[in-house]
Parts: sequence; C-alpha cells; structure tokens
Amino acid sequence: MKKFFVSASFAIILMGSACGQDLKTSQVPANVKTACMKKYPEATNIAWEKENGNYEANWGGKSGEDNSAMFTPSGVFVEIVKAIPVSQLPASAITYVKEHENGATIREAGLVTDANGTVTYEAEIKGKDLIFDKDGKFLKVD
Repeated sequence: MKKFFVSASFAIILMGSACGQDLKTSQVPANVKTACMKKYPEATNIAWEKENGNYEANWGGKSGEDNSAMFTPSGVFVEIVKAIPVSQLPASAITYVKEHENGATIREAGLVTDANGTVTYEAEIKGKDLIFDKDGKFLKVD
C-alpha cells in the first residue's frame, strides 16, 4: 500500500508539471516579459502559465487564449499558437481524427508557428493535442 501511495504521489507531481501552472505576472522573469512585449506589443491582459519549464503568455479573444506564446526561462521565443476555427484545419487532419480517433470531436484548433517559422496545426481531442504538418499529415500526439 505504501508503494502505491508513493507511486500515485509521484504521478500527480508529474501531471502537475506537464499541465500549465497559473502564475502571477510578478512570478514571471523580467526578461521573459520584456521578450514577449518586444515580439507582441499588441498583447494586453496577459495571463501567464509555466509549462514544462517554459513560460506561456496567453491573451486575446473572449477566453483570453486566442494567442499562446511560449518562451524559455531566458526569454527565447519558442512558438506561438493562434486559435483558429476547427473548420480551418486542413481537411486531411479532420479526416485523420474521424478515422483514427473513433470520430472524436475536435474541441479546439490552433495554428502553431515555431521560432524557425515552421507551421503546424494542433487539434485538441479528449484532453490531448494531435499535431499535424502544414498539409494536414499527422505528426504526433502532444
């Protein structure tokens, strides 16, 4: 029983570090906030999270998460995810979900652009993100 408790506690800690941890603006390093404002001067009312050791700035739209930009602790830009309507996903991505995910409903969709300018798409289903290339070819589960 003790072994189970230790394993369960460790699993909860791991899940907490993989999910975003809400932060107060004062908890975000100044260099990260500066990098965000330099890259996205239009960003207002930013909500911050810490995810997998990086800092995520969320702003815009009714939910406040139309834009999610990720930065390393040293302020280096990683990627931005812009929320898009599910209908704007490539058709082959939608087909993939229907065929490989038992027709699961895509809850949210995003256009991802990384620091190198590489564009991918993400489709959120059942609490996980499916990642597709710019043509809608499945790449991985994130």
